[in-house]
Amino acid sequence: MKFSISREALIKPLNLVAGVVERRQTLPILSNVLIVLEGKTLSLTGTDLEVELVGRVELDAAGVDGEITLPARKLVDICKSLPEGSNIEFALDSGKATVKAGRSRFTLSTLPAADFPAVEAGEGSVALSLEQALVKQLIDGTAFAMAQQDVRYYLNGLYLEILGGRLRVVATDGHRLALATGPARVEAADTGVIIPRKGVLELSRLLDGDAPLELAIGSNHLRAANEQFTFTSKLVDGKFPDYERVIPKNADKSVIGDRAELKQAFTRTAILSNEKYRGVRLKLADDSLDITANNPEQEQAEEVVAVEYGGPELEIGFNLSYLLDVLSVLDQARVQLSLSDEASSALLEHAEPPAEQEPERLYVVMPMRL
Repeated sequence: MKFSISREALIKPLNLVAGVVERRQTLPILSNVLIVLEGKTLSLTGTDLEVELVGRVELDAAGVDGEITLPARKLVDICKSLPEGSNIEFALDSGKATVKAGRSRFTLSTLPAADFPAVEAGEGSVALSLEQALVKQLIDGTAFAMAQQDVRYYLNGLYLEILGGRLRVVATDGHRLALATGPARVEAADTGVIIPRKGVLELSRLLDGDAPLELAIGSNHLRAANEQFTFTSKLVDGKFPDYERVIPKNADKSVIGDRAELKQAFTRTAILSNEKYRGVRLKLADDSLDITANNPEQEQAEEVVAVEYGGPELEIGFNLSYLLDVLSVLDQARVQLSLSDEASSALLEHAEPPAEQEPERLYVVMPMRL
């Protein structure tokens, strides 16, 4: 096996793939990246048995075909440390790989490619083509609400649902819920799968550019592919809760405010909130929102924000971090908060309907007793 490639051409797919590879592995080969050369196409594969990522790059000239696995982290560090514009020559000889660039020469240990585990993907039962930018918007607008290491394992991921030609992604950790619906109809059969947390974060990192993304959803795997990469993730085997039940339907009090102003007010109030519980009290009166936070040292922060509100007075408590998370992902200038009483969840959304190509998003936050 032998080929030469510029540092810049190799570093991009290598960085993508190395992100999947865990540093501490039970199997030594999982710390390696699989390198396969066929003609002019060089493909790099990394996996942790849950998520697999294949990055591809075209060479200027054909080399000698072959396949081998190399330590991923060391290879990334070598490529990063070489000067810009370097040309890397790679050669494999009697079980050792040589990487040469200019006056530098590195000899790396290898493990046989035949031992590299492949994620069994099976056939995708549902296939659809989507714009990368849309998928990234859907993920980035909801992924923050996924649970982390929850015993309810089905919450440690993102629910992707196709229902009646509508694509929807939902995340919840039991205290808050984020939901985003794609703007256009998709021609695909109804399905609902849970993508694990790591798979979601890796996929979001990959999405960049306008090329369409081919999505294939199987019974226990999801595959996303374009010209640069093929991403495969196992799915979480479990039933996602009925999220429709959680969305408040009869909220009769509506507050509309400036998103940036509210975000700044909450950020300032957070300084003196309880570090553990992050509680904040909201008091609503005519066209004003009073935000108060206390901590165990008897310190208090208070902000008054002008809002549009004409309902009765209401006092309700929330976790500040959850409100700030939502205000960070909403991107319109004005946001709407819908409430019914102090014991019911609040609904947060954009004050105006989304633009034609924008996904529709809404967020539910449970109240807190203070």
